[in-house]
Amino acid sequence: MAVKTYTPTTPSRRFMTTADFSGLTKIAPEESLLGPKKSTGGRNNRGKLTARHRGGGHKKQYRLIDFKRDKHDIPATVKTIEYDPNRTARIALLFYADGEKRYIIAPLGLAVGEVLNSGANAEVKVGNSLPLTNIPTGIPIHNIELTAGKGGQIARSAGCSAVIIAKEGGFARIKMPSGEIRLVHLNCCATIGQIGNIEHDFITIGKAGRSRWLGRRPKVRGVAMNPIDHPHGGGEGKSSGGRHPVSPWGMPTKGYKTRDKKKSSSKYIVTRRNASK
Repeated sequence: MAVKTYTPTTPSRRFMTTADFSGLTKIAPEESLLGPKKSTGGRNNRGKLTARHRGGGHKKQYRLIDFKRDKHDIPATVKTIEYDPNRTARIALLFYADGEKRYIIAPLGLAVGEVLNSGANAEVKVGNSLPLTNIPTGIPIHNIELTAGKGGQIARSAGCSAVIIAKEGGFARIKMPSGEIRLVHLNCCATIGQIGNIEHDFITIGKAGRSRWLGRRPKVRGVAMNPIDHPHGGGEGKSSGGRHPVSPWGMPTKGYKTRDKKKSSSKYIVTRRNASK
């Protein structure tokens, strides 16, 4: 799929781009795999605002995605490649030989009619899910489990992939999309290939209304506020804040490390992301 541009009939049209959706199957989603998705507007169960700049947006139905790929040694045929409003990646509908239907994240190059499989006996092929112990080093993978049997948690958005760079002592050393190098147990599963819709990064929103369609409300800069509303507020004329960047509650931003140093999973991180900076 390519990026679609527009004739600049209005200022917002001049830079706006969208995906052209040319490679998708024009069909309604599988009803048995749809679920409700409630919009919270950024409020918790008491109605208090806990996440700013959220609200509105188009109604969506959630597509139930199979992140576990636990139907081992049962072949499945790709019937459709579809748009999913809940994620940046495209999804593929699989028809299994036993009659079950499931959605998976569609990797780059997956086509309608292909036959996929999962499990230790599966072929090393784009779209197949295998344990890390059976995946060769150096090839792109996605939908990676951190705990065996829990389902994929890493590398699930458009264009993402990770790479196994080594295997030692029961663990695979994986370079994540962020650049972090992490140890993952060899019993965990991952899917072969890079996730599709790689042009997503080149899409320009173009106008404020399109952000509202996505459920994103306006965001006001701190330097445009009064001192009572934000630490960056106030000053004579236009100012740049006069201090290191902070959140409205005074927490440093832009580089301040917030990860707990005593977190138990830190022992699996070999190299942190942005370690060279």
